Amino acid sequence: MATNFLQIKLLGRSLRLVFLLTATILLSACISSQPYPTGVSVVQPIPTPPVRAPKVGQEWVYNIRNVFNQEVVDVVTERIVSVGEQIRIQRVGAKAGPLPDEIQGPWGYVIQDPHWTPPQQFVKPVPLWPEQLSAGWKLFYTTGYQVLGYPDGTYYWSANLSANQWELMKTPAGEFLTLQFHNQIPSFQSNDIFRIGNTRDEELWFSPEIGRWVIRRSFGRYVTNGVYWGNAYWEDYLQWELVSWK
Repeated sequence: MATNFLQIKLLGRSLRLVFLLTATILLSACISSQPYPTGVSVVQPIPTPPVRAPKVGQEWVYNIRNVFNQEVVDVVTERIVSVGEQIRIQRVGAKAGPLPDEIQGPWGYVIQDPHWTPPQQFVKPVPLWPEQLSAGWKLFYTTGYQVLGYPDGTYYWSANLSANQWELMKTPAGEFLTLQFHNQIPSFQSNDIFRIGNTRDEELWFSPEIGRWVIRRSFGRYVTNGVYWGNAYWEDYLQWELVSWK
């Protein structure tokens, strides 16, 4: 009897495993995730291309896709509206409407960053792309940030930037010479007191010609009390793909 019971129990576990695997395969067949961007590797350009200087009226339009299912969740237009000690980039979504501005100062260093949720204001400007446009360049930095509109609290932030290689990358806007780099935020403090562990990660393909990325692929994970990293919650997993620029 005990042997039969054990066999039935093991059979039940096996059937449950088969069901889960089958469901996963069927789901994958029905919902295809956004493929990882692939470009053509090229050698370090000599001389290094200069980054386009900011001017009022410069504009970038991006399709924003959900990486899990390829759905276009919005089309965002970013436009430089003022240039001086600070550079202000106005942003609007076709669906979301007006979005928080991005503020740089100097060019290439962000002060107000609306990319993550909630938008951040850094204690000091931090680099948006590699300070040296050279494969192998790396930087680790720590700083603090405040949540936009809530100046009473300051939170810890750290990031690893690493430039990987030069690539020719195609998007609906054309083909671009890009420096592919990785931006890893291994640990930061959230303004949400229920989040006890946080990490973010992104891959970017930066084009000096346009002064911005042609693809940006970002996600975040976090845990709350009693939740392990194996079951960590997801923030949005989105890919920005350049549609047009001027």
